[in-house]
Amino acid sequence: MKIAVLRETADAEPRVAATPESIKKLIGLGASVAVEAGAGAGANISDAAYGDAGAMVGTRAAILADADLILAVQGPAAADLPGAKAGTMLAAILSPFADRARIDGYAKAGITAMAMEFMPRITRAQSMDVLSSQSNLAGYKAVIDAAEAYGRAFPMMMTAAGTISAARVFVMGVGVAGLQAIATARRLGALVSATDVRSATREQIESLGAKAIFVEEVKGIEGEGSGGYATEMSDEYKAAQAALVSSHIAKQDIVITTALIPGRPAPRLISDAQLASMRPGSVIVDLAVESGGNVEGSKVGEIAVVHGVRIIGHKNAAGRLAADASALYSRNLFNFINAFWDKEAKTVAFTPDDEIVKGVKLTEGGAVVHERLIAA
Repeated sequence: MKIAVLRETADAEPRVAATPESIKKLIGLGASVAVEAGAGAGANISDAAYGDAGAMVGTRAAILADADLILAVQGPAAADLPGAKAGTMLAAILSPFADRARIDGYAKAGITAMAMEFMPRITRAQSMDVLSSQSNLAGYKAVIDAAEAYGRAFPMMMTAAGTISAARVFVMGVGVAGLQAIATARRLGALVSATDVRSATREQIESLGAKAIFVEEVKGIEGEGSGGYATEMSDEYKAAQAALVSSHIAKQDIVITTALIPGRPAPRLISDAQLASMRPGSVIVDLAVESGGNVEGSKVGEIAVVHGVRIIGHKNAAGRLAADASALYSRNLFNFINAFWDKEAKTVAFTPDDEIVKGVKLTEGGAVVHERLIAA
């Protein structure tokens, strides 16, 4: 089986879908691996390192010739896969709701496209979960970016010249990114609080030493969607949460927002009026900026200043730690391939009725086959 690893061409995408470590493991299974020249440059991996790992390095056309499986971080358009034969499999982050035309292009080209971000949240698939691995790094990087922009110390410091108060950090959205943000801010010495629409996260927040900020008056709303994701809340809850956040956010120095709803624009968590209540010099990091933003006034790829508050909207937060992000992502892909590897035939055999395969497969046999996309 021939596996091709692409060089990313998307804007602000330094990650790569395979590292020398994962390539050695793929070759150990019995696959041959070809890597597009320059694929690892953004993650500080040289072509020579790939060659030493046993991969063939060449042009895109050369590595795609007779490829059975294509690995990428962000899925390219079908037109950018020259020479890819019908039936070729593609595993990448495909953003099907944001770019449906690209998915239809895969179907038309006969490519079997698998969206790694659709990986089911089940125990067996934890080691393949690219959203978790990348969100973990994004949550860490959000706090580091906030600390740089804040311009003050995080921990309380008692000195002969006086005491410096600890920074107050508020994390909104306690998924994988939010939990890592809490842990990182705590390690830096900040006073941390956090909130989420899912009541089950209260224990997680408190276990990390942060203060849980929750709406108490509105009963019977758990906020737990399928697969552990948050779901859209009622108007009653939104109003109660807005009031709670308004009273709390005015006292915070740094806010990290991480709230996302799969297949929908990011929920608006912070309004212009709430920004105006914060102290000048405060910092907000909007990790959902590329999905519409949690913060009014946030801008993709920019640091906006609104009412004296810096709103950080960096693109591809995980990609800002490209080497680590690539290492984790490539392990996710290897674990996915290894789980379905036929040792005798030395090829991958994705079982059609397997829960994982059904969860990630978008196109096959010239048609869109995923139920969420057919329904859309």
